[in-house]
Amino acid sequence: MSEWLSREEALERLKVRPQTLYAYVSRGRIGMRPDETDPRRSQYRLDDIAALATRRARGRSPSAIAESAIAWGEPSIATAISTVVHGRLIYRGQDAVALSKSATLEETAALLWALPEPVAFKTPSSEAAHPAGRASAFAQLAMLASQGRPSLGRSAASLCTEAAHTIGALAQSLGAAGGTAPMHRRLALGWSANDIGAEAIRCALVLLADHELNASTFTARVAASTGASPAACLLAGLATLTGPRHGGAGEAVMQLAEDAARHGAEAAIRRWLGHDRPLPAFGHPLYPDGDPRATALLAVIPVDETLQQLEKAAIAATGTHPNIDFALAALTRSFGLPRDAPFQLFALGRSVGWAAHTVEQIMSGSIIRPRGRYEGSLT
Repeated sequence: MSEWLSREEALERLKVRPQTLYAYVSRGRIGMRPDETDPRRSQYRLDDIAALATRRARGRSPSAIAESAIAWGEPSIATAISTVVHGRLIYRGQDAVALSKSATLEETAALLWALPEPVAFKTPSSEAAHPAGRASAFAQLAMLASQGRPSLGRSAASLCTEAAHTIGALAQSLGAAGGTAPMHRRLALGWSANDIGAEAIRCALVLLADHELNASTFTARVAASTGASPAACLLAGLATLTGPRHGGAGEAVMQLAEDAARHGAEAAIRRWLGHDRPLPAFGHPLYPDGDPRATALLAVIPVDETLQQLEKAAIAATGTHPNIDFALAALTRSFGLPRDAPFQLFALGRSVGWAAHTVEQIMSGSIIRPRGRYEGSLT
């Protein structure tokens, strides 16, 4: 899909007069640039036009606008933490892909939490070891949530301190070694990954740290709006992350990769599509031209032959490109990480974003309580 449209294409998409198109440009609602092949002509940004066309199609019905905002719709909650714009993921004004080249999760947390120094996710090395994995993560957060104090009336600094402690405990439950080393080093040590693997884990954690109002983050904000503790908000996010249409997609990707190894990439894709199952790990509604997080992570991973063939076959069959779930599967297979590592990396990285949104929501002082549009009987 082309990122830029000609004047005629833009007018056809919007069904407006040229004067209206120029007004949108002058107000900053549609990006414009000179045509590279003919500087006398202009081109108009496709995703800006698509967003405007969607808004116009909805009309002015409050119920239609509210309903459409729930699923990949217009922004519905004010936030200064992150956004996706023009195919780029932005963390408080900074490009997440650029950050992932060198930043640690601790430095990324400081940026997202608006703190002056990197966050310390301390886990005492003397704590008794527990079986690491998804079940342990739920148990740890549930215990902390049951003991946590309500968040209402507390300062942002106090909430950040508690969130850092909670994330440190979550990391240990997922297999990270104790101590105060950067999180990617501790996780690599716990998973027996080499230095190259540790760098790839660092990159993944930064890229996963936030993604504006995804389902798990929205859930964490809803919990925060009630005054729940930071641990309870992270637990709410973790529960939502398990769904196969969100962080749970990693399990489907690993299965698809195993099918491709046994039956061949093209056959595996035909089997998935033939059973009316959406192909996991390819395409993303917010990135019609490809997920930049996947591109950045795949650049630092030696992708195995099976996944290379799977990527080629998927693009040929669907025209969609790999997303972050594919990159996490590649990371897991390349460095021999635990099979559930895609979910665990997602949970640990995204916990930083959940905490940022938790604090922002609490500081706003508002409760998230939408209304349902009742369609049942009144008798």
